[in-house]
Amino acid sequence: MEKVKMSLVADYGSFTVTRTHLKDVFDATARGRTVTVQRDGELSAVMPVDRLRSYFFRAVSPRVRIAREEGRTVALMEGRPFVSEGASVDDALSDLVLSLREYAEDWEERLEQAPNHANNWALVQLIKISTDEELIDWFDRGGE
Repeated sequence: MEKVKMSLVADYGSFTVTRTHLKDVFDATARGRTVTVQRDGELSAVMPVDRLRSYFFRAVSPRVRIAREEGRTVALMEGRPFVSEGASVDDALSDLVLSLREYAEDWEERLEQAPNHANNWALVQLIKISTDEELIDWFDRGGE
């Protein structure tokens, strides 16, 4: 596999070389490697999504609290502006997943630069690369 040595940390020193070796890039990530690509002075990483999701699963704390209020089940994320409710815990958590998905869309469209939302990048990435079931599992077991 031909690699450009433009930078000590870039596996592929240009987009053109990366494109020529795209199969090698994906083969390396399938083996669990993180591959770096340099383009216009910016370094990007291509990595297995399972590893990235696993990292965010542990690094981003969900801080979900469940409460009963007036016959309804409420799920809220402490320290974050997410509150959902339902007839049962499962309903409240499913509604919370929906709220998170809507937030991730809004974050990419307009909230990313807002000072009170700018630090939610990791949360948004976790939402985007997780299934509903994985997010519900994260509510219960995620974080450090």
